[in-house]
Amino acid sequence: MPGTVLLLAASPAGKACLVDAASVLPILAAVAPPVLAGTDTANVVELADPLEPQAVLTRLRAAAGAPGPLTVFLTGQLQLDRRQHLPHLALARTTPATVRYTAFPWHWLREELRLRPPGSTALIADLHADAETWQHLRTLSLDVGPGVTVHGRVAPPPPRRAVAQPSYMRAIATILRSGQRPPLPQLHHQALSRIASDGQGAYGDVVLSWEPAPGVGGSVPGGPVPGGPVPGGPVPGGSVPGDGVPSGSAPGAAYRSAPPPPRTPPGQTGTTETRAIPDPRDPHAAITAAVQAERHDEADALAARHEQDALRAHGPASEQALHWTEVRADLAMFAGDAARSCRTWMAVATARLSAGHAPDAPAVETAVDRAHHQWGRVDDVARARELGPALAELRHRVPGRREGALQHVQRHLEELRQNPQEPRPAQHVPG
Repeated sequence: MPGTVLLLAASPAGKACLVDAASVLPILAAVAPPVLAGTDTANVVELADPLEPQAVLTRLRAAAGAPGPLTVFLTGQLQLDRRQHLPHLALARTTPATVRYTAFPWHWLREELRLRPPGSTALIADLHADAETWQHLRTLSLDVGPGVTVHGRVAPPPPRRAVAQPSYMRAIATILRSGQRPPLPQLHHQALSRIASDGQGAYGDVVLSWEPAPGVGGSVPGGPVPGGPVPGGPVPGGSVPGDGVPSGSAPGAAYRSAPPPPRTPPGQTGTTETRAIPDPRDPHAAITAAVQAERHDEADALAARHEQDALRAHGPASEQALHWTEVRADLAMFAGDAARSCRTWMAVATARLSAGHAPDAPAVETAVDRAHHQWGRVDDVARARELGPALAELRHRVPGRREGALQHVQRHLEELRQNPQEPRPAQHVPG
């Protein structure tokens, strides 16, 4: 039976663009359709920078209704709508104020795929999150149905005024151009290894990897990340084993499927949306509003005040205090201060280790992975060289779940020592 392949790449035009999603489509299109689908014959549908959510829904619905295996290759950026804080795939006309009306709701993807036969559907995703989505990522579910295989990654926002490349999907396409499609967990692992060796990945990425449970239509973690994310709800403790999940997130229930939202507000015909007013009782909402307005000092000062309150009330090793330290590490990243973010994440990891946490505890590995990622973005040679030995020591104690992490730190630290005067552009460490 022929397979179906949907190639979907979408990102906003202009300043809101975080990733050059469509740049990967020519590489994917050069792969033979049977290889993309993993079947003897296949039909391929391509969507490049679509304008309207309904157009995406129409193509997705047609692909999901086709008999035989379905593989969706999805490249783009995630954003939250300001009313319900639900994840959306940003489209060409999406702006932060119009996500609800111009982006493609993630739960539409789930609704179209959830009724397909278990094991017949695969989603391969290379996604970048904007600052707000990254901060709230642990309370979001990217579940796309109980019988769907999912492999991919969610990357943090690139540095300000930079546009990221879909390096994971490029690696997938490059591997498939060999003419063979390995089993998807193996393909996923090979792609992660390839971007690691090329220096284009990031230890701070959130890795998506799960397979349908045999015979029951449920999902179980799969791929190279032991104990990976289970779709459908937040991970206890707010992190995925072996992956860098942002910790500065607002409390709340995990996303569940909901009916499609109205395309325009009642009584209106335009696409504008009233900006949500932060809940004064929730400090996370106020911090998010400050980050959105680029008032980074204000956001950090608010988080620092809550961090001090938690220190006095619960002690320096408490989860309450460490939570706010993690929030401040993410805020430093949003402000473009990679060195401060790296130092703060290292402090979190050291505090957890000193409190008796195991080196392979998810929260410890996450903190070291995030520190490693931010160190790769420090463009000041002196500061990078100063932070390097402490990171190498932490990496020796906490090697993490990805091969070559300690060797990567040692290699680049040696390069910094040998070339102390050369300017060092921000780099993406492997992942």
